[in-house]
Amino acid sequence: MATASATPTPATPTSASAAPGEGAVRLGAGGAGLGVPAIVLMIIAASAPLTVVAGGVTTNYAVSGLTGVPLGMLLLAGGLLVYAVGYVAMSRHIRNAGAFYAYIARGLGPEAGVAGAWTALVAYNAMQIGIYGMLGFTASSFVAAKLGVEVPWWVFVLVTIALIAVLGVHRVDVSVKVVGVLVALEFAAVLVYDLVSLAAAPEGVSAAGFAPADLFAPGIGVVLVMGIAAFMGFESGAIYTEEARDPVRTVPRATFAAVIVIGAFYAFSAWAMLIGSGPSAAVAAAQANGPDLLFVQLGERVGPIVADLAQVLFLSSLLAALISFHHAVARYAFALGREHMLLPAFGRVNRRGAPALGSIAQTALAAVVVVAFAIAGAGSELGPLYPVLTLFTWLTNLGALGLIVLMAVVSIAVIGFFARDRRGAGAWTRIVAPTIAAAFFATVTVLTLANWNLLLGEAETGFLTFALPGLLVVAAVVGALVAVQAKHRRPHAFESIGTGAVPTARVD
Repeated sequence: MATASATPTPATPTSASAAPGEGAVRLGAGGAGLGVPAIVLMIIAASAPLTVVAGGVTTNYAVSGLTGVPLGMLLLAGGLLVYAVGYVAMSRHIRNAGAFYAYIARGLGPEAGVAGAWTALVAYNAMQIGIYGMLGFTASSFVAAKLGVEVPWWVFVLVTIALIAVLGVHRVDVSVKVVGVLVALEFAAVLVYDLVSLAAAPEGVSAAGFAPADLFAPGIGVVLVMGIAAFMGFESGAIYTEEARDPVRTVPRATFAAVIVIGAFYAFSAWAMLIGSGPSAAVAAAQANGPDLLFVQLGERVGPIVADLAQVLFLSSLLAALISFHHAVARYAFALGREHMLLPAFGRVNRRGAPALGSIAQTALAAVVVVAFAIAGAGSELGPLYPVLTLFTWLTNLGALGLIVLMAVVSIAVIGFFARDRRGAGAWTRIVAPTIAAAFFATVTVLTLANWNLLLGEAETGFLTFALPGLLVVAAVVGALVAVQAKHRRPHAFESIGTGAVPTARVD
Protein backbone atom coordinates (compact mmCIF):
# COMPACT_ATOMS: atom_id res chain seq x y z
CA MET A 1 0.00 0.00 0.00
CA ALA A 2 1.50 3.30 -1.07
CA THR A 3 1.63 6.15 1.36
CA ALA A 4 2.55 9.81 1.27
CA SER A 5 6.20 8.82 1.22
CA ALA A 6 5.81 7.52 -2.31
CA THR A 7 7.29 9.58 -5.11
CA PRO A 8 4.94 12.51 -5.70
CA THR A 9 3.74 13.67 -9.07
CA PRO A 10 6.43 16.01 -10.41
CA ALA A 11 5.65 19.66 -10.03
CA THR A 12 7.34 22.70 -11.40
CA PRO A 13 7.67 25.41 -8.76
CA THR A 14 5.79 28.50 -9.66
CA SER A 15 5.59 32.00 -8.35
CA ALA A 16 2.48 33.46 -6.86
CA SER A 17 1.96 35.50 -9.99
CA ALA A 18 1.37 32.39 -12.06
CA ALA A 19 -2.12 31.37 -13.08
CA PRO A 20 -4.01 29.74 -10.24
CA GLY A 21 -2.74 26.26 -9.68
CA GLU A 22 -0.22 26.40 -12.53
CA GLY A 23 2.65 24.00 -11.92
CA ALA A 24 1.12 22.66 -8.72
CA VAL A 25 0.95 19.07 -7.60
CA ARG A 26 -2.51 17.99 -8.71
CA LEU A 27 -4.78 15.23 -7.54
CA GLY A 28 -5.71 12.32 -9.78
CA ALA A 29 -2.92 12.94 -12.27
CA GLY A 30 -3.12 10.58 -15.20
CA GLY A 31 -6.72 9.49 -14.60
CA ALA A 32 -9.70 9.84 -16.88
CA GLY A 33 -11.38 12.22 -14.46
CA LEU A 34 -14.69 12.20 -12.63
CA GLY A 35 -17.85 12.91 -14.58
CA VAL A 36 -21.13 14.45 -13.41
CA PRO A 37 -22.66 11.12 -12.20
CA ALA A 38 -19.57 10.27 -10.13
CA ILE A 39 -19.49 13.65 -8.36
CA VAL A 40 -23.25 13.60 -7.80
CA LEU A 41 -22.87 10.21 -6.14
CA MET A 42 -20.15 11.51 -3.80
CA ILE A 43 -22.33 14.51 -2.89
CA ILE A 44 -25.43 12.40 -2.26
CA ALA A 45 -23.37 9.88 -0.27
CA ALA A 46 -22.27 12.64 2.09
CA SER A 47 -25.89 13.59 2.76
CA ALA A 48 -26.74 9.89 3.44
CA PRO A 49 -30.36 9.69 2.15
CA LEU A 50 -31.49 6.67 4.16
CA THR A 51 -29.92 8.06 7.31
CA VAL A 52 -31.64 11.40 6.75
CA VAL A 53 -35.08 9.88 6.17
CA ALA A 54 -34.89 7.27 8.94
CA GLY A 55 -33.15 9.48 11.49
CA GLY A 56 -33.27 13.14 10.50
CA VAL A 57 -36.82 13.45 9.19
CA THR A 58 -38.28 11.38 12.03
CA THR A 59 -36.40 13.40 14.64
CA ASN A 60 -37.49 16.62 12.97
CA TYR A 61 -41.16 15.67 13.34
CA ALA A 62 -40.62 14.56 16.93
CA VAL A 63 -38.71 17.62 18.14
CA SER A 64 -40.41 20.40 16.16
CA GLY A 65 -43.93 19.06 16.63
CA LEU A 66 -44.79 20.41 13.17
CA THR A 67 -46.08 18.63 10.07
CA GLY A 68 -44.46 21.12 7.70
CA VAL A 69 -41.17 19.23 7.36
CA PRO A 70 -41.77 18.48 3.62
CA LEU A 71 -42.26 22.19 2.89
CA GLY A 72 -39.22 22.97 5.02
CA MET A 73 -37.09 20.65 2.87
CA LEU A 74 -38.22 22.43 -0.29
CA LEU A 75 -37.52 25.82 1.27
CA LEU A 76 -34.01 24.74 2.26
CA ALA A 77 -33.35 23.27 -1.19
CA GLY A 78 -34.37 26.58 -2.71
CA GLY A 79 -31.98 28.45 -0.45
CA LEU A 80 -29.16 26.10 -1.37
CA LEU A 81 -29.85 26.51 -5.08
CA VAL A 82 -29.53 30.28 -4.68
CA TYR A 83 -26.27 29.77 -2.77
CA ALA A 84 -24.99 27.44 -5.49
CA VAL A 85 -25.31 30.18 -8.12
CA GLY A 86 -22.29 32.10 -6.83
CA TYR A 87 -20.52 29.02 -5.50
CA VAL A 88 -20.39 27.22 -8.83
CA ALA A 89 -19.62 30.47 -10.65
CA MET A 90 -16.39 30.64 -8.64
CA SER A 91 -15.70 26.96 -9.36
CA ARG A 92 -15.44 27.85 -13.05
CA HIS A 93 -12.50 30.12 -12.30
CA ILE A 94 -10.86 28.39 -9.32
CA ARG A 95 -9.78 24.78 -9.54
CA ASN A 96 -8.64 23.82 -6.06
CA ALA A 97 -9.22 20.77 -3.84
CA GLY A 98 -9.69 23.08 -0.85
CA ALA A 99 -12.86 24.67 -2.19
CA PHE A 100 -13.92 26.84 0.76
CA TYR A 101 -10.26 27.62 1.40
CA ALA A 102 -9.53 28.90 -2.09
CA TYR A 103 -12.84 30.71 -2.52
CA ILE A 104 -12.57 32.66 0.73
CA ALA A 105 -8.87 33.42 0.12
CA ARG A 106 -9.54 34.77 -3.36
CA GLY A 107 -12.62 36.69 -2.29
CA LEU A 108 -11.79 38.03 1.17
CA GLY A 109 -8.02 37.71 1.47
CA PRO A 110 -5.38 35.09 2.40
CA GLU A 111 -5.82 35.37 6.17
CA ALA A 112 -9.56 34.77 5.91
CA GLY A 113 -8.91 31.89 3.51
CA VAL A 114 -6.61 29.98 5.85
CA ALA A 115 -8.95 30.69 8.78
CA GLY A 116 -11.77 29.20 6.72
CA ALA A 117 -9.69 26.18 5.74
CA TRP A 118 -8.79 25.33 9.32
CA THR A 119 -12.45 25.74 10.27
CA ALA A 120 -13.40 23.41 7.41
CA LEU A 121 -10.89 20.83 8.65
CA VAL A 122 -12.52 20.84 12.08
CA ALA A 123 -16.07 20.79 10.64
CA TYR A 124 -15.49 17.94 8.18
CA ASN A 125 -13.54 15.92 10.73
CA ALA A 126 -16.34 16.42 13.25
CA MET A 127 -18.98 15.27 10.74
CA GLN A 128 -16.97 12.23 9.71
CA ILE A 129 -15.96 11.10 13.19
CA GLY A 130 -19.37 11.85 14.68
CA ILE A 131 -21.10 9.52 12.20
CA TYR A 132 -19.06 6.65 13.63
CA GLY A 133 -21.12 6.95 16.82
CA MET A 134 -24.35 6.19 14.98
CA LEU A 135 -22.75 3.41 12.95
CA GLY A 136 -21.33 1.71 16.04
CA PHE A 137 -24.61 1.84 17.93
CA THR A 138 -26.68 0.63 14.98
CA ALA A 139 -24.35 -2.25 14.12
CA SER A 140 -24.05 -3.36 17.75
CA SER A 141 -27.82 -3.22 18.31
CA PHE A 142 -28.58 -5.08 15.08
CA VAL A 143 -26.15 -7.91 15.83
CA ALA A 144 -27.45 -8.20 19.39
CA ALA A 145 -31.07 -8.36 18.21
CA LYS A 146 -30.51 -10.87 15.41
CA LEU A 147 -27.70 -13.05 16.74
CA GLY A 148 -27.94 -12.55 20.48
CA VAL A 149 -24.28 -11.59 20.63
CA GLU A 150 -23.19 -8.49 22.52
CA VAL A 151 -20.36 -6.78 20.66
CA PRO A 152 -19.12 -3.35 21.86
CA TRP A 153 -20.02 -0.52 19.49
CA TRP A 154 -16.43 0.57 19.08
CA VAL A 155 -15.39 -2.79 17.61
CA PHE A 156 -17.54 -2.18 14.54
CA VAL A 157 -16.22 1.35 14.29
CA LEU A 158 -12.56 0.36 14.35
CA VAL A 159 -13.17 -2.23 11.62
CA THR A 160 -14.89 0.44 9.52
CA ILE A 161 -12.04 2.89 10.11
CA ALA A 162 -9.62 0.27 8.77
CA LEU A 163 -11.76 -0.24 5.66
CA ILE A 164 -11.98 3.48 4.93
CA ALA A 165 -8.24 3.81 5.51
CA VAL A 166 -7.64 1.44 2.61
CA LEU A 167 -10.02 3.33 0.31
CA GLY A 168 -8.54 6.68 1.33
CA VAL A 169 -5.07 6.02 -0.05
CA HIS A 170 -6.43 5.02 -3.45
CA ARG A 171 -7.74 7.27 -6.20
CA VAL A 172 -11.18 8.63 -5.46
CA ASP A 173 -12.70 6.78 -8.42
CA VAL A 174 -12.23 3.53 -6.46
CA SER A 175 -14.44 4.92 -3.70
CA VAL A 176 -16.94 6.17 -6.29
CA LYS A 177 -17.57 2.59 -7.40
CA VAL A 178 -18.24 1.50 -3.83
CA VAL A 179 -20.35 4.54 -3.05
CA GLY A 180 -22.35 4.18 -6.27
CA VAL A 181 -23.64 0.77 -5.24
CA LEU A 182 -24.41 1.91 -1.69
CA VAL A 183 -26.29 5.04 -2.79
CA ALA A 184 -28.37 3.10 -5.32
CA LEU A 185 -29.40 0.64 -2.61
CA GLU A 186 -30.25 3.51 -0.25
CA PHE A 187 -32.55 5.14 -2.76
CA ALA A 188 -34.24 1.83 -3.51
CA ALA A 189 -34.87 1.16 0.20
CA VAL A 190 -36.35 4.61 0.83
CA LEU A 191 -38.51 4.47 -2.30
CA VAL A 192 -39.94 1.13 -1.18
CA TYR A 193 -40.80 2.71 2.18
CA ASP A 194 -42.32 5.77 0.47
CA LEU A 195 -44.56 3.70 -1.79
CA VAL A 196 -45.64 1.42 1.04
CA SER A 197 -46.45 4.47 3.18
CA LEU A 198 -48.54 6.10 0.47
CA ALA A 199 -50.36 2.83 -0.10
CA ALA A 200 -51.19 2.59 3.61
CA ALA A 201 -52.29 6.24 4.08
CA PRO A 202 -54.58 5.70 7.10
CA GLU A 203 -56.06 9.19 6.69
CA GLY A 204 -55.93 9.28 2.90
CA VAL A 205 -53.47 10.95 0.54
CA SER A 206 -53.47 14.75 0.76
CA ALA A 207 -51.23 17.79 0.41
CA ALA A 208 -50.62 17.84 4.17
CA GLY A 209 -47.12 19.01 4.99
CA PHE A 210 -46.93 21.56 2.17
CA ALA A 211 -49.37 24.19 3.45
CA PRO A 212 -47.62 27.35 4.81
CA ALA A 213 -49.55 26.98 8.09
CA ASP A 214 -47.93 23.56 8.58
CA LEU A 215 -44.47 25.15 8.72
CA PHE A 216 -44.75 28.81 9.69
CA ALA A 217 -45.50 28.31 13.37
CA PRO A 218 -43.52 28.04 16.62
CA GLY A 219 -40.95 25.33 15.92
CA ILE A 220 -40.03 26.48 12.41
CA GLY A 221 -36.50 27.20 13.64
CA VAL A 222 -36.09 23.57 14.66
CA VAL A 223 -37.36 22.37 11.26
CA LEU A 224 -34.84 24.54 9.39
CA VAL A 225 -31.91 23.83 11.70
CA MET A 226 -32.42 20.08 11.65
CA GLY A 227 -33.34 20.15 7.98
CA ILE A 228 -30.17 21.93 6.84
CA ALA A 229 -28.10 19.12 8.34
CA ALA A 230 -29.75 16.78 5.83
CA PHE A 231 -28.05 18.64 3.00
CA MET A 232 -24.58 18.81 4.51
CA GLY A 233 -22.11 17.55 1.95
CA PHE A 234 -23.87 19.12 -1.05
CA GLU A 235 -21.05 21.68 -1.26
CA SER A 236 -18.41 18.96 -1.62
CA GLY A 237 -18.65 18.85 -5.42
CA ALA A 238 -16.13 21.68 -5.77
CA ILE A 239 -13.62 19.69 -3.70
CA TYR A 240 -13.21 17.35 -6.67
CA THR A 241 -12.48 20.05 -9.26
CA GLU A 242 -8.89 18.86 -9.65
CA GLU A 243 -10.11 15.33 -10.33
CA ALA A 244 -13.08 16.25 -12.49
CA ARG A 245 -13.45 15.78 -16.21
CA ASP A 246 -14.00 19.26 -17.66
CA PRO A 247 -14.47 20.91 -14.23
CA VAL A 248 -15.87 24.14 -15.72
CA ARG A 249 -19.01 22.22 -16.68
CA THR A 250 -18.89 19.09 -14.53
CA VAL A 251 -18.83 20.64 -11.05
CA PRO A 252 -21.66 23.17 -11.61
CA ARG A 253 -23.90 20.56 -13.21
CA ALA A 254 -23.17 18.03 -10.47
CA THR A 255 -23.83 20.56 -7.69
CA PHE A 256 -27.16 21.77 -9.07
CA ALA A 257 -28.23 18.23 -9.92
CA ALA A 258 -27.40 16.95 -6.43
CA VAL A 259 -29.33 19.74 -4.66
CA ILE A 260 -32.39 19.23 -6.87
CA VAL A 261 -32.33 15.44 -6.50
CA ILE A 262 -31.85 15.30 -2.74
CA GLY A 263 -34.16 18.26 -2.08
CA ALA A 264 -37.02 16.69 -4.04
CA PHE A 265 -36.26 13.25 -2.61
CA TYR A 266 -36.25 14.44 1.01
CA ALA A 267 -39.42 16.48 0.59
CA PHE A 268 -41.21 13.55 -1.07
CA SER A 269 -40.00 11.06 1.57
CA ALA A 270 -40.92 13.37 4.46
CA TRP A 271 -44.39 13.75 2.93
CA ALA A 272 -44.70 9.96 2.45
CA MET A 273 -43.80 9.41 6.11
CA LEU A 274 -46.43 11.97 7.13
CA ILE A 275 -49.12 10.37 4.97
CA GLY A 276 -48.09 6.86 5.93
CA SER A 277 -48.50 7.63 9.62
CA GLY A 278 -51.50 9.92 9.17
CA PRO A 279 -51.02 13.71 9.47
CA SER A 280 -52.80 13.82 12.83
CA ALA A 281 -50.68 10.98 14.26
CA ALA A 282 -47.29 11.49 12.58
CA VAL A 283 -45.71 13.63 15.29
CA ALA A 284 -46.82 11.26 18.06
CA ALA A 285 -45.57 8.25 16.07
CA ALA A 286 -42.18 9.90 15.57
CA GLN A 287 -41.93 10.76 19.26
CA ALA A 288 -42.83 7.21 20.28
CA ASN A 289 -40.55 5.36 17.85
CA GLY A 290 -37.77 7.79 17.03
CA PRO A 291 -35.47 6.67 14.17
CA ASP A 292 -36.98 3.19 14.37
CA LEU A 293 -40.27 4.46 12.89
CA LEU A 294 -39.28 3.65 9.31
CA PHE A 295 -38.17 0.13 10.19
CA VAL A 296 -41.19 -0.52 12.42
CA GLN A 297 -43.60 0.50 9.70
CA LEU A 298 -41.78 -1.56 7.07
CA GLY A 299 -41.89 -4.58 9.38
CA GLU A 300 -45.62 -4.17 9.98
CA ARG A 301 -46.58 -3.49 6.37
CA VAL A 302 -44.12 -5.56 4.33
CA GLY A 303 -42.50 -8.02 6.70
CA PRO A 304 -39.52 -8.41 9.05
CA ILE A 305 -37.15 -9.50 6.29
CA VAL A 306 -37.60 -6.21 4.42
CA ALA A 307 -37.24 -4.27 7.68
CA ASP A 308 -34.01 -6.11 8.47
CA LEU A 309 -32.68 -5.44 4.99
CA ALA A 310 -33.48 -1.75 5.41
CA GLN A 311 -31.50 -1.70 8.66
CA VAL A 312 -28.51 -3.23 6.87
CA LEU A 313 -28.82 -0.56 4.18
CA PHE A 314 -29.01 2.05 6.93
CA LEU A 315 -25.52 0.90 7.93
CA SER A 316 -24.34 1.08 4.33
CA SER A 317 -25.76 4.61 4.15
CA LEU A 318 -23.59 5.62 7.08
CA LEU A 319 -20.59 3.94 5.46
CA ALA A 320 -21.10 5.89 2.22
CA ALA A 321 -21.25 9.17 4.17
CA LEU A 322 -18.09 8.26 6.08
CA ILE A 323 -16.21 7.60 2.86
CA SER A 324 -17.33 10.89 1.32
CA PHE A 325 -16.41 13.05 4.33
CA HIS A 326 -13.09 11.21 4.71
CA HIS A 327 -12.11 12.22 1.18
CA ALA A 328 -13.17 15.81 1.88
CA VAL A 329 -10.88 16.03 4.93
CA ALA A 330 -7.93 14.54 3.03
CA ARG A 331 -8.34 17.07 0.22
CA TYR A 332 -8.45 20.07 2.52
CA ALA A 333 -5.27 18.85 4.22
CA PHE A 334 -3.71 18.40 0.77
CA ALA A 335 -4.65 21.91 -0.35
CA LEU A 336 -3.21 23.44 2.83
CA GLY A 337 -0.05 21.34 2.70
CA ARG A 338 0.57 22.15 -0.96
CA GLU A 339 0.68 25.86 -0.11
CA HIS A 340 2.61 25.26 3.15
CA MET A 341 -0.23 26.29 5.45
CA LEU A 342 0.13 22.80 6.97
CA LEU A 343 3.24 20.63 6.87
CA PRO A 344 4.32 20.51 3.20
CA ALA A 345 4.23 16.70 3.34
CA PHE A 346 0.42 16.91 3.31
CA GLY A 347 0.68 18.48 -0.14
CA ARG A 348 2.13 15.37 -1.75
CA VAL A 349 0.31 12.59 -3.53
CA ASN A 350 1.20 8.92 -3.67
CA ARG A 351 1.74 6.93 -6.85
CA ARG A 352 -2.01 6.47 -7.17
CA GLY A 353 -2.58 10.22 -7.24
CA ALA A 354 -4.24 10.27 -3.80
CA PRO A 355 -3.54 12.70 -0.90
CA ALA A 356 -2.38 9.79 1.24
CA LEU A 357 -0.93 11.63 4.24
CA GLY A 358 -4.14 13.61 4.76
CA SER A 359 -6.08 10.36 4.57
CA ILE A 360 -3.79 8.62 7.04
CA ALA A 361 -3.93 11.57 9.45
CA GLN A 362 -7.73 11.59 9.34
CA THR A 363 -7.80 7.86 9.98
CA ALA A 364 -5.49 8.21 12.97
CA LEU A 365 -7.50 11.11 14.43
CA ALA A 366 -10.76 9.18 14.05
CA ALA A 367 -9.28 6.14 15.79
CA VAL A 368 -7.95 8.23 18.69
CA VAL A 369 -11.27 10.06 19.21
CA VAL A 370 -13.30 6.84 19.02
CA VAL A 371 -11.04 5.07 21.50
CA ALA A 372 -11.27 8.07 23.85
CA PHE A 373 -15.08 8.01 23.72
CA ALA A 374 -15.09 4.23 24.18
CA ILE A 375 -13.02 4.57 27.36
CA ALA A 376 -15.09 7.49 28.64
CA GLY A 377 -18.35 5.64 27.95
CA ALA A 378 -17.43 2.42 29.73
CA GLY A 379 -20.12 1.88 32.35
CA SER A 380 -21.95 5.07 31.41
CA GLU A 381 -25.49 5.48 32.71
CA LEU A 382 -26.52 6.26 29.11
CA GLY A 383 -26.06 2.58 28.30
CA PRO A 384 -26.05 1.47 24.65
CA LEU A 385 -27.16 4.93 23.49
CA TYR A 386 -23.91 6.49 24.74
CA PRO A 387 -22.19 6.78 21.31
CA VAL A 388 -25.35 8.29 19.78
CA LEU A 389 -26.04 10.81 22.54
CA THR A 390 -22.41 11.92 22.79
CA LEU A 391 -20.09 11.15 19.87
CA PHE A 392 -22.74 11.37 17.16
CA THR A 393 -24.85 14.21 18.56
CA TRP A 394 -22.03 16.46 19.67
CA LEU A 395 -19.75 16.15 16.66
CA THR A 396 -22.25 16.08 13.81
CA ASN A 397 -23.95 19.21 15.16
CA LEU A 398 -20.53 20.85 15.51
CA GLY A 399 -19.71 19.92 11.93
CA ALA A 400 -23.03 21.18 10.61
CA LEU A 401 -22.62 24.50 12.45
CA GLY A 402 -19.14 24.95 10.99
CA LEU A 403 -20.28 24.28 7.45
CA ILE A 404 -23.28 26.61 7.77
CA VAL A 405 -21.00 29.45 8.93
CA LEU A 406 -18.54 28.73 6.12
CA MET A 407 -21.29 28.87 3.50
CA ALA A 408 -22.32 32.29 4.79
CA VAL A 409 -18.71 33.48 4.55
CA VAL A 410 -18.26 31.99 1.07
CA SER A 411 -21.36 33.86 -0.10
CA ILE A 412 -19.70 37.11 0.95
CA ALA A 413 -16.45 35.96 -0.67
CA VAL A 414 -18.26 35.51 -3.99
CA ILE A 415 -19.21 39.19 -3.93
CA GLY A 416 -15.60 40.16 -3.15
CA PHE A 417 -14.17 37.92 -5.87
CA PHE A 418 -16.34 39.26 -8.69
CA ALA A 419 -16.06 42.85 -7.44
CA ARG A 420 -12.42 42.83 -8.58
CA ASP A 421 -13.22 41.37 -11.98
CA ARG A 422 -16.75 40.63 -13.18
CA ARG A 423 -15.45 37.91 -15.55
CA GLY A 424 -18.60 38.22 -17.58
CA ALA A 425 -20.90 37.40 -14.63
CA GLY A 426 -24.22 39.20 -14.36
CA ALA A 427 -25.59 41.04 -11.33
CA TRP A 428 -27.68 38.02 -10.25
CA THR A 429 -24.59 35.80 -10.08
CA ARG A 430 -22.12 38.18 -8.50
CA ILE A 431 -24.31 40.29 -6.18
CA VAL A 432 -27.98 39.37 -5.77
CA ALA A 433 -27.80 35.59 -5.30
CA PRO A 434 -24.73 35.71 -2.97
CA THR A 435 -26.38 38.43 -0.86
CA ILE A 436 -29.56 36.37 -0.48
CA ALA A 437 -27.48 33.28 0.33
CA ALA A 438 -25.39 35.13 2.93
CA ALA A 439 -28.55 36.38 4.66
CA PHE A 440 -30.08 32.91 4.46
CA PHE A 441 -27.12 31.14 6.07
CA ALA A 442 -26.62 33.90 8.63
CA THR A 443 -30.24 33.37 9.68
CA VAL A 444 -29.78 29.61 9.88
CA THR A 445 -26.62 30.16 11.97
CA VAL A 446 -28.56 32.31 14.45
CA LEU A 447 -31.36 29.73 14.61
CA THR A 448 -28.83 26.97 15.15
CA LEU A 449 -27.18 28.76 18.06
CA ALA A 450 -30.59 29.68 19.49
CA ASN A 451 -31.52 26.00 19.54
CA TRP A 452 -28.02 24.76 20.39
CA ASN A 453 -28.84 23.14 23.73
CA LEU A 454 -31.83 21.39 22.17
CA LEU A 455 -29.67 20.03 19.37
CA LEU A 456 -27.11 18.74 21.88
CA GLY A 457 -29.76 17.21 24.09
CA GLU A 458 -28.72 19.48 26.96
CA ALA A 459 -31.43 20.70 29.32
CA GLU A 460 -29.39 23.69 30.49
CA THR A 461 -26.52 25.83 29.31
CA GLY A 462 -23.24 24.25 30.32
CA PHE A 463 -19.66 23.62 29.29
CA LEU A 464 -20.58 21.97 25.97
CA THR A 465 -22.77 24.91 24.99
CA PHE A 466 -19.66 27.03 24.57
CA ALA A 467 -16.87 24.47 24.18
CA LEU A 468 -18.08 22.95 20.91
CA PRO A 469 -18.63 26.22 18.98
CA GLY A 470 -15.41 27.39 20.62
CA LEU A 471 -13.49 24.74 18.69
CA LEU A 472 -14.52 26.45 15.46
CA VAL A 473 -13.41 29.83 16.79
CA VAL A 474 -10.06 28.41 17.88
CA ALA A 475 -9.54 26.78 14.48
CA ALA A 476 -10.29 30.05 12.67
CA VAL A 477 -7.93 32.02 14.92
CA VAL A 478 -5.11 29.49 14.53
CA GLY A 479 -5.56 29.48 10.76
CA ALA A 480 -5.46 33.28 10.60
CA LEU A 481 -2.31 33.34 12.75
CA VAL A 482 -0.63 30.80 10.47
CA ALA A 483 -1.36 33.08 7.52
CA VAL A 484 -0.11 36.18 9.35
CA GLN A 485 3.09 34.36 10.32
CA ALA A 486 3.60 33.38 6.69
CA LYS A 487 3.02 36.95 5.56
CA HIS A 488 5.94 38.19 7.66
CA ARG A 489 8.31 35.22 7.54
CA ARG A 490 7.36 33.26 4.40
CA PRO A 491 6.06 35.80 1.89
CA HIS A 492 6.20 33.38 -1.04
CA ALA A 493 3.99 30.96 0.84
CA PHE A 494 1.61 33.78 1.76
CA GLU A 495 1.35 34.89 -1.86
CA SER A 496 0.45 31.36 -2.95
CA ILE A 497 -2.53 31.06 -0.57
CA GLY A 498 -5.64 30.02 -2.47
CA THR A 499 -3.85 29.72 -5.82
CA GLY A 500 -2.93 26.03 -5.71
CA ALA A 501 0.66 27.02 -6.54
CA VAL A 502 3.66 25.53 -4.73
CA PRO A 503 5.71 28.23 -2.93
CA THR A 504 9.17 28.64 -4.43
CA ALA A 505 10.92 29.97 -1.35
CA ARG A 506 12.53 27.53 1.04
CA VAL A 507 10.49 26.93 4.20
CA ASP A 508 12.63 26.74 7.34
